[in-house]
Amino acid sequence: MINLDEAGALIGRIADQLKHVVLGQEAAVEHCAVAVLAGGHVLLEGPPGTAKTLLVRALAAAVSGRFGRVQFTPDLMPSDLLGVNVYRMEREAFEFKPGPVFCDLLLADEINRAPAKTQSALLEAMQERQVSIDGQVHPLGDGFSVFATQNPIEYEGTYPLPEAQLDRFMFKVIIDYPAHEQEDGILARYQEGFNAGRTDTYGIEPVGEIATLVEARRVIAGQMQVAPAVRHYITSIVRGTRRLPALTLGASPRASVLLLEAARVQAALRGRDFVTPDDVQAMATPALRHRVIMSPEAEIEGVTVDRVIAQVIDRVEVPRL
Repeated sequence: MINLDEAGALIGRIADQLKHVVLGQEAAVEHCAVAVLAGGHVLLEGPPGTAKTLLVRALAAAVSGRFGRVQFTPDLMPSDLLGVNVYRMEREAFEFKPGPVFCDLLLADEINRAPAKTQSALLEAMQERQVSIDGQVHPLGDGFSVFATQNPIEYEGTYPLPEAQLDRFMFKVIIDYPAHEQEDGILARYQEGFNAGRTDTYGIEPVGEIATLVEARRVIAGQMQVAPAVRHYITSIVRGTRRLPALTLGASPRASVLLLEAARVQAALRGRDFVTPDDVQAMATPALRHRVIMSPEAEIEGVTVDRVIAQVIDRVEVPRL
């Protein structure tokens, strides 16, 4: 049994372990640590070679979780992901053979390279933490989270994620190239024996187990105080995305729920037992950037989605607690 302070410290220890492995991505590391404690899924976007896969493998090692990886390709079938019933002649019965989705942290690598049918196979797993095969329901673990990657550069041979699936992701985290100093540090680590393909070279000390993670999540949800004014602030920000001319599609009510959950974990990370508007603002951009659609006029003018979200936040009055 852990308390709220211990739950917040757990998030910090996870982030610290990741920062030893993934250099120059402090914001991305913290957002991923918050998401996994909140039970959310993360869409990682960045050019190849920027440690997206490494980040997820390191996260699984830090929480002693079962790591699963699927390379999404145009010929990937839903059964390749979820599993299939196999007929056993010696038993004269079907036996379920689980797919790679039955893990704690699933890396869906280049998720936008698979067709819509395979992408949609993840919807039930992400929302209800279960999969249905031939009328049978197979539950996933309470710690199950999807970390999907996509390359923002190449569009040939890709299938854009539908809005319904994008809405299931708690965060969209942008991973960019590291600064010069951090890139030098990456080379130095490789000279010292680090190997991204071998978790035993990461130097990660597990800070807990999946059961501890789930317990911390329960404690934060049950003990973190959220004032009505903060709830109204979250709602106002999300609703504000639906009234801005620069956006043709605003965020859904699910965005409000996930933003609240993320803000509670962020508050615990900062050592508080109550959520402030600062916690909401810190989580708003990664929680909303993938849920809105820019208008063609705004895109032509070169306006970025992060800038539009910042405008929405600026227009909403900050409550005084």
